[in-house]
Amino acid sequence: MENHPPLLTSLLLLMFLAPMATESSAGPGFVYTRNRGRCTPQYWSSRRESWPRMIPQGSTVSKVFGSRAYERYRYDLTLLEATSRNDDGENVFARLVKESTAALINSYTRKAYPYSAWEVKTAVIQGLVSDEAAAVQARRFYDANRECN
Repeated sequence: MENHPPLLTSLLLLMFLAPMATESSAGPGFVYTRNRGRCTPQYWSSRRESWPRMIPQGSTVSKVFGSRAYERYRYDLTLLEATSRNDDGENVFARLVKESTAALINSYTRKAYPYSAWEVKTAVIQGLVSDEAAAVQARRFYDANRECN
């Protein structure tokens, strides 16, 4: 075994231990944390907070968003079911109904939310005309729902 001078050994130890000390003081020590926020569809589907009286969980998507929604979605799809959908990967219309339902709830419950209820409903109707329009509007609501507190 080689005999290292004390200064070299100290430098090597410092070089390897310093990053560990920095990392451990930076956070709680978890590799992965998930923050879903208080405005996401997942939050509203968890029922941690009461829904506004204007749009009960059992309301149907077709009654809330109108006849165009009736043509696109199941006639008995409820708002609660819309927020808890998990088929929104490639299906832009599923994504639109999921994010727009959360957006509508947020418009009633979050004072700083960037859309009013009528703006959400109008945007949904406009989004239902094509795949591209649905994708664009779903993305806008997705962004607004994640930036909201």
